[in-house]
Amino acid sequence: MRVLPVILVSLLWLTVCSAYRFLGIFPLPGKSHFIMLESLAKGLADKGHQVDVISPFPQKKPYPNYTDIVKLTSTMVFVNNMTYEFVMTLLVHMNPVIPVATIAGNDVCEAHLKNPIIQNLVRNPPKNPPYDAVIMELFGAHCFAAIAHLLNIPLIGVSTTSMYPWLNNLIAQPENLAFVPNTLVDLEVPMNFWQRTYNVFNTYYSKLFFNYLTRSQDDLVRKYFGPNLPSVHKMNLALMLINSHIALNKIQPLTPAAIQVGGIHIRDDDLPLPQELKRWMDDSKDGFVYFTFGSMVLIETFPQKILDVFYTSLGKIAPVRVLMKVPNPEKLPSGLPKNVYTSAWMSQLKVLRHPNVRAFITHGGLMGTLEAITCGVPMIGMPLFADQFKNIDSYVTKNIAVKLDVHKLTEQDMDAALNAILHDPRYMENVRNLSKRFIDQPLRPIDTANYWIEYVIKYGDDVLRSPAMDLTWWQLCLVDVVACVLLCVAAIITVAVTIVRFVIEMINGNHHRSLHSKKIN
Repeated sequence: MRVLPVILVSLLWLTVCSAYRFLGIFPLPGKSHFIMLESLAKGLADKGHQVDVISPFPQKKPYPNYTDIVKLTSTMVFVNNMTYEFVMTLLVHMNPVIPVATIAGNDVCEAHLKNPIIQNLVRNPPKNPPYDAVIMELFGAHCFAAIAHLLNIPLIGVSTTSMYPWLNNLIAQPENLAFVPNTLVDLEVPMNFWQRTYNVFNTYYSKLFFNYLTRSQDDLVRKYFGPNLPSVHKMNLALMLINSHIALNKIQPLTPAAIQVGGIHIRDDDLPLPQELKRWMDDSKDGFVYFTFGSMVLIETFPQKILDVFYTSLGKIAPVRVLMKVPNPEKLPSGLPKNVYTSAWMSQLKVLRHPNVRAFITHGGLMGTLEAITCGVPMIGMPLFADQFKNIDSYVTKNIAVKLDVHKLTEQDMDAALNAILHDPRYMENVRNLSKRFIDQPLRPIDTANYWIEYVIKYGDDVLRSPAMDLTWWQLCLVDVVACVLLCVAAIITVAVTIVRFVIEMINGNHHRSLHSKKIN
């Protein structure tokens, strides 16, 4: 009988000893980004690891092994706080590098590096047990990478989108710009000559511009953490988890340190749907369309002209119903069609998984569209900013979405899109086939992430490091080799020409001497 307690204690000891402690740094006040980061943290916590999190979004109720150690506050609130006017003035007409580098980068660093709890954490880190790795979002605020350097532990980066151009250098990610468009350009392969040229210039310009705009982060790091720290653009990154997948992002070269975990955020929450909403969806026998502009944009702030198009076209599809996310329904103009149901909040994944959903009208955010693809729901895309344009363009080429320009929207355009997405069976068939490819993976995304995170902790933060990290750009591009070959070819040609000239001169000299001798005789 004494054997059983010994076995149980041994198993418990193995469980404890195989777990790690992570520091998650997720300072961006964007809920859509945090959804992926939170899912990663909770996935690690579910596997027995301890995750301490710094973020603006603390848990509303305790979650096992997940601890909010710092609740960040920001002067910029993005959740349900982005008006149409803000989108137009700040994000549509601005180079997307600027808001990422400044609003989501420098401003975030300036606001939070001086946080006394973060300062104390760096100077007096926990020791029982200590942190095994830092996990942080790589977007615009690279300054927090200094914490991993100071704690002397591996740094694991997370890209909540496909990789922006300035992230590739951090892991020496190969870039073949002939067939891999960067995230900031609305291009699809195959690209013609002019598109490839634009892709090259945009990629290198974006990198240089981002590094120029974020150079002040080096000063902030040294101000708050001490001198002699390396540049934030030269962080020692052990691993990068990327929100991408081969079925969506197509074939591209990847270094072993780049791990695709697209769809890692797709996990059931424990929040039940409101009974009234659930009843409404269940009663939608002719199906319903789900319409949302995401967690940030307020649809009620759109111009009357655009809302009138929505009202008219959505009313025409009755008896098909429409579920519309509206944070402040009372601010909508009058005349909302009777087949439209508004709600300030709903569990999006539960809505998209409902058997009666027939289409998804979206701004093209990556998290929501990945959920739609997983659930096999075709889309009408109205991109507003950032990578949303590229996302929707990609889905259009796959015939799972119809694209509309919300700023030039007409009733005829909206009618045509709704008619196509609801009545052309090709869209539903294509998205369901794509869903099968997206879901068909050897491991769940969280298991893939967990495996490689544990791998770099066990075997060292340089185990996946590319040798290309130690080469200069001209060595990496083989400029020295090409120069050497050209020099050798030039030398060979020069020697050959010299020999030929010498031989010709010898022949000509002999010929002249022979003629001269004949004249004398």
